[in-house]
Amino acid sequence: MPDYGHKLMFGTFTIPSAKDPQRAVATALTAEAAGLDAVTIQDHPYNSDFLDTYTLLTWIAAKTSRIKVAANVTNLPLRPPVILAKAAASIDLLSGGRFEMGLGAGGFGDAIKAAGGPDLTAGQRVDALQEAIGIMRSIWDTSRAGLKHEGEHYRVAGLRRGPRPAHEIGIWLGAYKPRMLRITGAEADG
Repeated sequence: MPDYGHKLMFGTFTIPSAKDPQRAVATALTAEAAGLDAVTIQDHPYNSDFLDTYTLLTWIAAKTSRIKVAANVTNLPLRPPVILAKAAASIDLLSGGRFEMGLGAGGFGDAIKAAGGPDLTAGQRVDALQEAIGIMRSIWDTSRAGLKHEGEHYRVAGLRRGPRPAHEIGIWLGAYKPRMLRITGAEADG
């Protein structure tokens, strides 16, 4: 089987249950001890039974020393790309370069709307995801001056870029339909 230029990684898909908050942390510690490469946490901010994914990822990164952390996958409609890029760079810097960006267009439109997110069609959410990838990568590129972006879904007017992550954060997309797979191949890392 070809490797497509990437090392094969193994990890966990962990449920961030609020009923047993320490279970996800214990799973991450066990995964690290077993030599796995990554611990991932699903991100459904509208689910009242779940902890906040980014708070949990930060906590896990602080409790571990080697394993990579990522959302599987981040619910983009409820996490604006400018703020998400800053959170990602912050976790990456604090963890010594162990954060990867798992990103999704948002599969549950009604739940996103109920949580205060935008009322977009599935196609519009995919458009917004594609736009967000460019914004996030631009924020992490501190070699250039301020960021301006006038898109269909996001507008950024002269934002100062940064912080720069500790390593080049990979963007992994949660994708299975043809259009998302094309975006994965053209603009993402996996």
